[in-house]
Formats: sequence, structure tokens, C-alpha cells
Amino acid sequence: MTDDLFAALRCEPEIPSPDLVAVDAADRLILDEAAPALADAAPGTVVVIGDRYGALTLGAAARFGLTGLRSHSDRLTGELALAANAERAGMTAAYRSCDLVPELVAGARVVVLALPRSLDALDEVAGLIAAHADPQVVLVAGGRDKHMSPAMNEVLGRHFSAVHASRGRQKSRVLHASGPASAPVRWPVSVRHDDLGLTVCAHGAAFAGARIDIGTRFLVEHLAAAVPDARQAVDLGCGTGVLAGTLALRRPDIGVIATDESAAAVASARATVAANDLTDRVRVQRARGTDGIAAGSVDLVLLNPPFHIGAAVEDSLARELFAAAARVLRPGGELWCVWNSHLRYRPSLDALVGPTRQVARNPKFTVTASTRR
Repeated sequence: MTDDLFAALRCEPEIPSPDLVAVDAADRLILDEAAPALADAAPGTVVVIGDRYGALTLGAAARFGLTGLRSHSDRLTGELALAANAERAGMTAAYRSCDLVPELVAGARVVVLALPRSLDALDEVAGLIAAHADPQVVLVAGGRDKHMSPAMNEVLGRHFSAVHASRGRQKSRVLHASGPASAPVRWPVSVRHDDLGLTVCAHGAAFAGARIDIGTRFLVEHLAAAVPDARQAVDLGCGTGVLAGTLALRRPDIGVIATDESAAAVASARATVAANDLTDRVRVQRARGTDGIAAGSVDLVLLNPPFHIGAAVEDSLARELFAAAARVLRPGGELWCVWNSHLRYRPSLDALVGPTRQVARNPKFTVTASTRR
């Protein structure tokens, strides 16, 4: 039954890419390594974290007859893909999606984890499990060899008394952890950036953490010229909320919608907004692109586009965001974008948004302004 289920899984609504598959060797190995614990698990005691498109959640439910699973995916696309796959398989009642909060793991006896690439993300997840799961919990965490490192064992070792690795298979490996140990709660972290007058807060999976990445900082240097009379703006793919927060601090008359599909980014941006007393003018929402924002309703969109989907390099994600920005801009409104110069996004910006001019360029990044037709 599991093989039939896996064959039917799809990545939609993910952007199609040759590098993306709904099930990989790591998913299969994780479930095989977790099999003894999953076979004996009582209803409601199994948690899945980091499932990309549903292979772990639905695979565990189908193979072991489990019910009451709790599942968390940082990316909204992964959460939606899991829901769509569950609907097709008639398994919507087998699980429920949860935020990365104590209730996700409360009383859990088995946690199945697709290892994040970020050590900070792993630290936050491991700490949450150790602090709030059942004292007898076992963690089965796996991934592709090329994305794993010995430092992951060290991170788990801060939160569990016993950590060991499985034998590898098909370039994948699993780490087993048990014996939760108490450790100080670190997340979210916050850093004051006096040069910007901004406190940045970050959860473990947030890109760049509480730092300000150099591309975003380059765009910040030119924000004063970005549609000076704008009254409504969007920080698209907001991350920790640096652009939204800086814009709101510098322009008391502007309202900002900050949007991201990452749950960690949204939680971080909300914490950043609160730390800077901006909750009355900055609204943070989890969404794909500009979903939920009315067409033609904003004067300015700010964007530092990602160019990865998980581990896959995929520039079509940026083009999707350019189109999403164009949808919500009023005619004459502008998309201000910073991008790695080698990516040569200007033709796409011209085509999808409107006439594009270069605002600034340094050895690595280009800042452009595209005017909505």
C-alpha cells in the first residue's frame, strides 16, 4: 500500500522543476528506521516535522495504520501539498497540521523529522521536543548525505543524552536520539542593529537569522527614494521583517503588509514588528506570494527574491514573485527589487511588471525599480 501511495504523491502546488520529487530515498529510509517505534505507537503520539510533500506523514499513517498524527511543515507549499495528497488518498482524517509550538510535540512518543539544512533550525526543533515531548520520546531524523554534517550530531547532543547514526543507504542517513535533556530556550533570538534603529528577531529556520543579509542591507540603503509618497506597501518574502520594519520606522504615514510562506519567517517577522512597536502599521501574514492582497491596491512592493526551492536552484520562483508583485501594484506603482547581478532578472522584470531602471549596483548585487504599466 505504501508503494502505491508514494507513486501517487505529487509536489503541487510547488513550481515544477526537474530536481523536485515528492518522495526520495531519505523519506523511505526514515520510515524504515522509525518502523519499530511507529509499529508500537499509540494513537495521537506520533509527530512529523519537516515533511516536504506528505511522504512521511501519509507514509507513516498508511504503513502502520496510525491516526491522530500531528504534522508541521515550515513551507506553506509543503503544507498545501500534504493536504492535496491526503485528499487524493482519502487520508485527510489521519493527521492535522500544527504550528511549531509546544502543543505540536506535547506528549509525543515518536517524532519523525526530515532534517533541516540549518543547524539553528535543528536546534530549535530539538529543543522544543526535549522540553515538551514525553520523557520516553524517540527522535528519528534523516536526510540526504550531502546535506548532513557531524555538527548535526552535536546539536542533537545538546538536547538528548543518546544520539547515534544509522548505516547509510542510497546516499541517505538517519540520526536516532533519545533521553531528552534540559537546555536553555534560545528561540527566538533578537539583535539590535543601531545603524538602522531596528531590533531584528529570528526563529531558527529564518533565513539569515537575526543578522541582516548583505542584499537586504543594500536595498535598505536606497529605500528613501522608493516611491516617497507611497501610503501602502508590501514586503514580499519578508523573512524576519527587516524591510517592512525599516520602511515603517522611516515613514510614519505608511502601512505595510509583510508576507512570506515560511512559518518561521512569519513568526520572526511578527516578533520583529512587536519588538519595534510597529504592530499598528505592519501586518504580517503567511501566504504564497501576494495571495490575500487585493489587486491594484498598493503603491510599493519590496523584494529580495530567493532563488532556491529547498536544495534546488530554481529561478522561476523569482519570476512567480515578480508576477505576484505586478498583480497588487497600482498602475504607476513600483517594485523595488535587489538581486544577485549574475541572475540577470531585468528582462523578466520588464516583461512581468513594466519598465525597469537600475537604481544601484555593487560588485555582487543590483537594485532595480520596475514601474507597473
